[in-house]
Amino acid sequence: MRVNRILLSSSLVVVALVLQVSVLARLHLPGAVPDLLLLTVLGLALVYGHVGGALVGFGAGLLADLAPPADHAAGRYALVLCVIGYLAGLVKPENGRLKSATGPMVVVVVAAIGSTLLYAGVGALVGDTAARHVGLGSLLFTAALYDLLLAPFVVPGIMALARRAENDPLAETNSQAKKPNISSGWLSGGTGLRIGGQRGGLASLRVKAGRARTARAGRIKGVKRL
Repeated sequence: MRVNRILLSSSLVVVALVLQVSVLARLHLPGAVPDLLLLTVLGLALVYGHVGGALVGFGAGLLADLAPPADHAAGRYALVLCVIGYLAGLVKPENGRLKSATGPMVVVVVAAIGSTLLYAGVGALVGDTAARHVGLGSLLFTAALYDLLLAPFVVPGIMALARRAENDPLAETNSQAKKPNISSGWLSGGTGLRIGGQRGGLASLRVKAGRARTARAGRIKGVKRL
């Protein structure tokens, strides 16, 4: 991943995690907790693609696993968000821009349900049966509902920031300035001239050309006299 992607993704993930732990988790809503971290990963994956989405999802999930008050095994949510980020990146628009809001909303609902099921499935493998006591059906419904209501305020903004960072005019200017001048390199390689300081070389070429023309004219005159 490029530096601007890493910086933007890290900043957004940290902000999303802080807001989720300090604000959303304390609302005590029935059922699941609105997953702001999941929406952030989805927004970035829809711009960066499946590879970037998987990397961002893994990093975000691992940070959530280690941040208090996490009470589950480290790596569990990292696996979930890595898979979700990869799958969401597969439906990335070709031009990076969405034609309608239907597609992202469907992605949000599927991701909310899929992440809940995957999290519960991994928990069942490691012996965590908390989802059974809460009620898996209630978790699925509330997770999809809360994330769907929160998505219009989060996903478009995340995607806009990611696209703006990808099309940074300052970065493009710097990159173009660092690129070598292909035409000058080709000319210097083909003629042996130094393009940066070729005034003396051009002057000498002009003198040689003038001498050649003079000699040629002299030969033509000599032929005519004969």
